[in-house]
Amino acid sequence: MKISIAQQNYHIGNFEANTAKIISAIKEAKAAGADLVMFSEMSICGYPARDFVEFSDFINKCYEAVDLIREHADTIGVLIGSPARNSIQKGKDLFNAAFFLYEKEIKAEIHKTLLPTYDVFDEYRYFEPAYEWNIVSFKGKKLAITICEDIWNMGDNPLYRICPMDKLMEQFPDLMLNISASPFDYTHDEDRKSVIKANVQKYKIPMFYCNAVGSQTEIVFDGASLVFDKDANLCAALPMFEEAMVTVHLNDDGSIQAPILEPASRVPDKELNPATLEPELNIAQVYDALIMGIRDYFSKMGFSKAILGSSGGIDSAVTLAIACDALGAENVRAILMPSPYSTDHSINDAVELSKNLLNPYDIIRIDEVFSAFTQTLEPVFNGLPFSLAEENIQSRTRGNLLMAIANKFGYILLNTSNKSELATGYGTLYGDMAGGLGVLGDCYKLQVYALAKYINRKKEIIPENIISKAPSAELRPNQKDSDSLPDYSLLDQVLYQYIEKRMGPGEIKAMGYDGTLVDRTLKMVNNNEYKRNQFCPIIRISPKAFGVGRRMPIVGKYLN
Repeated sequence: MKISIAQQNYHIGNFEANTAKIISAIKEAKAAGADLVMFSEMSICGYPARDFVEFSDFINKCYEAVDLIREHADTIGVLIGSPARNSIQKGKDLFNAAFFLYEKEIKAEIHKTLLPTYDVFDEYRYFEPAYEWNIVSFKGKKLAITICEDIWNMGDNPLYRICPMDKLMEQFPDLMLNISASPFDYTHDEDRKSVIKANVQKYKIPMFYCNAVGSQTEIVFDGASLVFDKDANLCAALPMFEEAMVTVHLNDDGSIQAPILEPASRVPDKELNPATLEPELNIAQVYDALIMGIRDYFSKMGFSKAILGSSGGIDSAVTLAIACDALGAENVRAILMPSPYSTDHSINDAVELSKNLLNPYDIIRIDEVFSAFTQTLEPVFNGLPFSLAEENIQSRTRGNLLMAIANKFGYILLNTSNKSELATGYGTLYGDMAGGLGVLGDCYKLQVYALAKYINRKKEIIPENIISKAPSAELRPNQKDSDSLPDYSLLDQVLYQYIEKRMGPGEIKAMGYDGTLVDRTLKMVNNNEYKRNQFCPIIRISPKAFGVGRRMPIVGKYLN
């Protein structure tokens, strides 16, 4: 049997474009002589559609798209993902489903069993879990079809009480097909391989795994679809972060007519779970994920041009370089806004960066605007000494100027704040926290430096002075980040233990971190939840990002 995997980038709710893309791939699979072509989870409507699925009209359009596609499933089997209505009155109204199409008919409807509600997932809000499990017979083969999470209930501490493949194995399938929308994080490539390997080794039959690719606001899907033979050897792997298609010949004995890319002995046996933050871990993947996050956000929203504040600091420099790569340098405008406390070298560094990248830039000094604010407020401030208020006036002035230019010319403002700053509240609401998309909001400061090093891997794009100088907001004379925050080499490690590893203060202190540092850091994180609650969407690259995957109370007392 020849099976094609179509790894595609869908647009949520864009039924016309998604359907056309699927039909085009069916034609390509036919031309390649495939017996069956498979697409990713929720390929009809895009994933995650969230509350769109609560609209009957949305579900109707899903069914209409399925009807259009099945007309092309004549001589070839087609496996697609879509919401499906639940005909039983009890339970949720919908299933997360896979439709198996052949001979222009819906031959089978398969329902997802395991509905994740952790991190970015909220599937039990919308869907009813499967209550029956049946293989699909097709051209002399018995297909065990599962959907994403259905293959992840492995290991010593299973999350669910049931394992769909255990049920399907009672009917002696010949191979496993899994359609997924499995999001990227910098550990997930290894995680995915280890889970598929564990399934193949347990059930002794090959697996064809089709994953979604593309970014949906904050969630990035990396593709990386895989084929494993019955002996758990990796025999085909589609690229990360791009659309692709492959046709693989499966032999009757469960072997694959293709060279082995990774023998089972070299495929990871367990999920990647770093004990501490490793800033350079899979940094090339992180870079590509951020590129896709920006590119898809702009293209799917109908935007083309970006603007950002360029300060001569590491965060804005890395954001600018990534944005130029994603959108084209000519479409990214940098605005330099020196204040009375900006150093000449920072201005020069920012100018040099834009010259290296060939992006347009402007220099707009804010001295007079800042002075006007302070003079206007003098009767109220009444001679009180310079404080955070004056620092924030500068930041908000910059935010206002950036938004004014964005509104005038139709730009989208990219935010440059990093995860360390967002965690500790080291940012100004409606100032440097303004923006339509957070590019680095899931990258700790140490990871930002790793990205800068990666960007400069072939030649110097980001000036070395930006990388080597001590980070500073430059909102008062001789200011350094270290005046307000612990050293990033310590801070980021403590933040990682608290945010990614969900460690409490006692556990972190037991690892050897200074108690005062731990208490201070965790208090800053919790006290600034209200700021993050007002922040823009953040491109997710880690196992635990701020945003939809981390839900904390704003007024909670814990650790405050």
